[in-house]
Amino acid sequence: MSNHPSSFRDPSGFMFSVEGTFYRCVNKRYAVEYDKLMSSGLYKELVNRNLIISHVEVSMEDVYSEQYKILKPEQLEFITYPYEWSFSQLKDAALTTLTIQKIAMGYGMSLKDASAFNIQFHKGKPVFIDTLSFEVLKQEPWVAYKQFCQHFFGPLLLMRHIDPTINKITSNYIDGVPLSIISKMLPPSTKFSMGILMHIHLHAKSQTKYASAQGDDIQGIKEKTSKKMDTNQLRGLIESLISAISEVTLNKVTTEWGDYYSFHNYSKDGFEHKKQIISEYMIQLQPQKVLDIGGNIGEFSKAVVDIASLVINTDIDPLAVEKNYQYIKKSKLEKMITLVNDITNPPPGIGVMNRERDSFIDRVKGVDVVMALAIIHHLSISNNIPLEDTAKMFSALSGTLVIEFVPKTDGKVMHLLETREDIFPLYTVQGFEKAYTKYFTIEQKTPVFESERIMYLMKRL
Repeated sequence: MSNHPSSFRDPSGFMFSVEGTFYRCVNKRYAVEYDKLMSSGLYKELVNRNLIISHVEVSMEDVYSEQYKILKPEQLEFITYPYEWSFSQLKDAALTTLTIQKIAMGYGMSLKDASAFNIQFHKGKPVFIDTLSFEVLKQEPWVAYKQFCQHFFGPLLLMRHIDPTINKITSNYIDGVPLSIISKMLPPSTKFSMGILMHIHLHAKSQTKYASAQGDDIQGIKEKTSKKMDTNQLRGLIESLISAISEVTLNKVTTEWGDYYSFHNYSKDGFEHKKQIISEYMIQLQPQKVLDIGGNIGEFSKAVVDIASLVINTDIDPLAVEKNYQYIKKSKLEKMITLVNDITNPPPGIGVMNRERDSFIDRVKGVDVVMALAIIHHLSISNNIPLEDTAKMFSALSGTLVIEFVPKTDGKVMHLLETREDIFPLYTVQGFEKAYTKYFTIEQKTPVFESERIMYLMKRL
C-alpha cells in the first residue's frame, strides 16, 4: 500500500494505491459529512449529471486506525494538471466547480475547498474527483472563495488579457496564484468590470490588508469576515461568479501552430496517405494508450481513437490545444485527452519533495506507443537537440515509436534554416536512421505520397 504524496493536505482522509488501483480512505472525523453526502441525494445527483467521479464502498482490512470507510473510485485513464490546460478547459473546470457548489447548497452542503486540482478531464468532460471536499452548509462566507479566485478566475483573466500561455505560471503556485499578483498584472481597464473589480481587485486589497494587519486591526478584520452570510447571499455570490466567468472569452490571437494544417506541406493525397499509414501501423499494434507528441489540433490522433482505448494528444501551442478540446467537446469524444506541453521543457514534479503532482514524463512513461509526427526538425534544428538524444528520449517513454522524418529539402525545414546557419550535417535520412537504430529496430519504413517525408514504425531494443 502506498499513500499519495499530497494526501497530508486533507485531514478528512487520504488516497492510497494497491497494485496500481487507487482507493480513498475516509477518516472517522469526516463520518458526519460523508454520511450526509451519501444519504441526502447530493452524491447521487452529481453522479447522474457526470459532475463527480463515482465510487463504491469496499471491505478492506484496517488501513488506518481512524478509518471510517474505504472507497474505490472509478479509475481515471490519465491525470492532467491546470497548468497544462487550454483556456476553455480551465473555464469549463471553473464552471463545473461552481455548478457543484450551487447544487450542493440545495442539499444543505457546500464545498470546503475549490482547488483546480480537484478537477480532472474524464471521458472528454471535466469531473470533480475529491469526494471529501464537502461540508455541512454554514451561515458564513464561502470558505473556498479565495481559493476559487486564485485557482480559476484570476488565471482565466490573465489568459484573456495577457497571453494564453501564461497559465504555466500556476505551476509555481500550488495553492493558487495570489490575488495581489493577479490584480497587479491585469490592465487597469479591468476595474471597470464589476465582476472583476469585486472578485479580484477589491478581494486582493482586502487580502493584502489582512496580511499586514496587527493587533486590534486583526481583531476588527476577523469580526468583519466572520459575519454571517445566509444562503441567499451565498447563492448570490456563486451566481455572480458564474456570470463573471461566463463572460470571459479568449482574445482572438494567432500563433505559429494554431492554423498549422491550413499551411502544411502535404498534398491532399499525401495528407490522406499519412493518415492511412498511421491507421495501418496502429491496427498491427493494437495499443491501449497512445501519446501523440506535437499533435497540434489532433488530426492524426483522431485516426487512432477508434483503435486505442486512450489517446493523449499534446502540443506546445495553447490555441491548437484549445481547438482540439472544442472538437472533443462537440464530437463527444471519450477516448482523447488534450493538453499543453513542450516536450523540450515538460512540467516537472511539484509540491513537497516535488512529489505532490507528478511530472509529465512520469505520467506518460510506459504508454504503448509514442507518435512523433513532423516534430523531429523542430527538436533537432529549432532546439539543437542531437538526433541520438531525441531517440533516447522517445525510448525512455515507450517501447514502440511511430515517427516521421522531415528532410532538409522539405519546405518547413527550409523555412527554419532561412534565418540561421545550417550546422546540422548529420540531419539526413542516413544520419537519422543511424542515431535511432542505437535505441530502436526499424520495423517498417513508408514514404508519404507526393512528399519526401518518411514514416517509420520502430521497436525499442
